[in-house]
Amino acid sequence: MNTIKTMFLMVTLTLVLIWAGAAFGGKQGMTMALVFAVAMNLFSYWFSDKIVLRMYGAKEVTEADAPELYSIIRRLAQKAEIPIPRVYIIEADQPNAFATGRNPNHASVAVTTGIMRIMDSNELSGVIGHELSHVRHRDILISTIAATIAGAISYLAQMAQWAAIFGIGRRDDDEGGSPIAALIMMIVGPIAALLIQMAISRSREYAADESGARLCGNPRYLASALRKLDSASRMIPMDVNPATAHMFIVNPLTGGGLLRLFSTHPPIQERIARLEDMRL
Repeated sequence: MNTIKTMFLMVTLTLVLIWAGAAFGGKQGMTMALVFAVAMNLFSYWFSDKIVLRMYGAKEVTEADAPELYSIIRRLAQKAEIPIPRVYIIEADQPNAFATGRNPNHASVAVTTGIMRIMDSNELSGVIGHELSHVRHRDILISTIAATIAGAISYLAQMAQWAAIFGIGRRDDDEGGSPIAALIMMIVGPIAALLIQMAISRSREYAADESGARLCGNPRYLASALRKLDSASRMIPMDVNPATAHMFIVNPLTGGGLLRLFSTHPPIQERIARLEDMRL
């Protein structure tokens, strides 16, 4: 069901992009939006993993550097029937982890020094199982594409705003976009894109929780890890680019109100409840 939901949301997000382009510039705007999205997706496909790892100062480690971590990753990767990913450690007190890479053959798993300190081997297995599930299901690529399309929609909305300010635009005919539609797109388009992108992220987190629990062999391992991660993330800040927050196993950004309503992650308590209700 999560896979079907993700496919539906991705199609919807693409349709919003096409509508935004058409509203801004008619047929030419639609073509521009599609070309822009394809170009951004190609760039993200090849370079996003390197950019994110460099952004957080992640350092690749060998098996000699982190034997327990490597042992867990090797065992679960073999069980998941995927190549063993490259392993990185980030010097950060907040316990967290993420996976990146365009496909299982070019994947990396990064964990913080904070998570290595507070997790026992079972909990760490739950976390790694979750991240390897993202790799196996190509969730990193899905999330990257979703973020790219949402970004393209926001970019089009900004272009429309500048065009309106400086009086640049086409008349309302078959070739140009409708001024009313453009106005609606400027307001509704970015919000709709953001909501759909977040829904995609949440659906993939639920799926990775379930699959990761099956990989590590006990849903309560991951449930226990999530409890620790949730508590620590509230107490220990982490310097995070909001655009990459969706990649982490728990949201590294804290806050209430609208920030929680617009979270890329499902509520921790709901995730834990689902795991505790699982029967392998």
